[in-house]
Amino acid sequence: MSNSVTVPSFELAPGLSISRVLTGLWQVADLERDGTTLDPDTGAAAMAAYADAGLTSFDMADHYGSAELVAGRLRARRAPSRPVQLLTKWVPSPGPLTERDARAAVDRARSRLGVERLDLLQFHTWSYADPSWIDALFWLDELRREGLIAHLGLTNVDSAHLRLVLASGIPIVSNQVACSLLDRRFEGAMQTLCLASGARLLGYGTVAGGLLGERWLDAPEPSAAELATWSQMKYFRFVQAAGGWEPFQALLRALAQVAGRLGVSMANVATRYVLESPAVAGVIVGARLGRSAHLDDTLRLFDFELDDEARATLAPALAQLAPLPGDCGDEYRKPPFLTASGDLSHHVERFPAPYPTAPGALPDRTQVRSGTTWEQLAGYCRALRRGERVLVSGTTATHGERLLGGNDPAAQTHAVIDKIEGALASVGARLEHVVRTRVFVSDVANWEPCARAHGERFGDVRPVNTMVEARLIGPEYLVEIEAEAIVDD
Repeated sequence: MSNSVTVPSFELAPGLSISRVLTGLWQVADLERDGTTLDPDTGAAAMAAYADAGLTSFDMADHYGSAELVAGRLRARRAPSRPVQLLTKWVPSPGPLTERDARAAVDRARSRLGVERLDLLQFHTWSYADPSWIDALFWLDELRREGLIAHLGLTNVDSAHLRLVLASGIPIVSNQVACSLLDRRFEGAMQTLCLASGARLLGYGTVAGGLLGERWLDAPEPSAAELATWSQMKYFRFVQAAGGWEPFQALLRALAQVAGRLGVSMANVATRYVLESPAVAGVIVGARLGRSAHLDDTLRLFDFELDDEARATLAPALAQLAPLPGDCGDEYRKPPFLTASGDLSHHVERFPAPYPTAPGALPDRTQVRSGTTWEQLAGYCRALRRGERVLVSGTTATHGERLLGGNDPAAQTHAVIDKIEGALASVGARLEHVVRTRVFVSDVANWEPCARAHGERFGDVRPVNTMVEARLIGPEYLVEIEAEAIVDD
C-alpha cells in the first residue's frame, strides 16, 4: 500500500471535516445476513487500516447490522490525536413517531458509538405524505441544540423536500444520494439547490456495486444467481432502467478506454467522475470488513483528474443511457423500485394511514382529520370520502403550530401537496386519483414557482386545474390548494 498519498478533506460544516472518500459500512449487514455477527475487534482492526491510510470518515446506519458497535470499538481504540469521523443514520419504520422515539434513536447511536455527541446524524423517511417525518426532523434539531448531535443530514431525499426542510429552518448540511455514471439525477435540480443553499451531497453507489468494473466488461448479461450481493442486485436494476445491457456495455468500453489511457482502474474513473461534481463533498466506497480491501486502488483516486479527453470519451456512451426516472431517492418511494428485491418488502412491512379517520355524519362517508386547530374551530374535515369520490379541503402549509416552507412559495406548495397526499392515502386514494385541483395564491407574483411545484407533483397525472389570486387568511400563507379525486381502480 502506498504511504505517499495525502487524502484531501472537505469541511462539510463548522467543526466537521471529512475525507473526500468515506468508507461505507452497509455491507456489514450483508455479511451478517446469515445470522452471524461480525466480531467487533476484528471489524475494528479492519477499519483501522482505512483510517491509518487517511480514509478517516466512515458511514453507517442503525440498521447496518453491528456496524455502529464495530465503529464504536474503533473510536475507543484510537488516540484523540488520531480522530475518525463516524456518520450514522436513523431510519425509522413508517408510521407514527414521538419525540421520545427521536431521543431514543439518538441515545442508542451515542451508546453504540461510545460518544457524547454524534458527528452527523442523517435521517431517512419512507414517505413524505406522513407528517411524522417532518416532526422527527424538528425533534432532531432540538437534540442538536441540546448538544447531542453536532450536525444533521438527510438520506435519499429529493430536491423538493430538501428545499422544504431548508426553507422550514432546519439546518441540513448534507444529503446522501445515489450518484454514478448510471444515475446522474444528482446533476439536475439537486445540484442546483445544493450549490445555492450550501448543503452538500455524499454520493454512494459510484461503482454500482462493482458493476462498473473490469469483471463485467464484454461479459454476457448475468443471471440472478451470478449477482452475489444485495448491492449488485440493486444496481443491476439501475442498469435495466438506464436502457439495458447493451448501452451499459458501451459505457464500460468507454470507461475501459479512459482507464487504460490514464493508467487507473475503471472503478477509479467512475468514482472520480462523481468526486469532481461541484455539489459532492465526498463519495462513499463500501468495504467488506475482514473479507476484501481495495485500499491501494481507492487511494489512486487522488493521483489523477479527468481531463477534457476523458470526458469527451465518456460523453457518447452516457448519451446512450436512458435517464433514471424521478428525482434522487425516488427509487425508495415509488415505482419502479430500484432496490435489491424490486420492491420495499425487505425494508418495510406496511404503511399506516398518515391521518386518523372517523365516520361522517351519514353512514356512507368517511372523514380524514389532520388535527389542525382550524378544523375544530370551523367545523370541517381535511378530506371526505363517499364511494369513489374524495374531496380535500383547502389546504395550507400549516403543520400543528408551525408553518412549513418559510417564505418560499414552491416549498409551501410541496408541503401542501404532501398534506393532500397524506389525506388521500388515509382513505385509500393516491395523487394519481386526483381529477381537479384549485390553487389560490396570495400574490400573483408567486404564480410560477407554485405552478412549477404543482407540475412536479402532478405532471404525470394532469388533473384539471384552476389558479387564482386570493386574499388568504394569514399573510404568512402564500398558497392554498383544494383537490378532488375519483378512486375508480
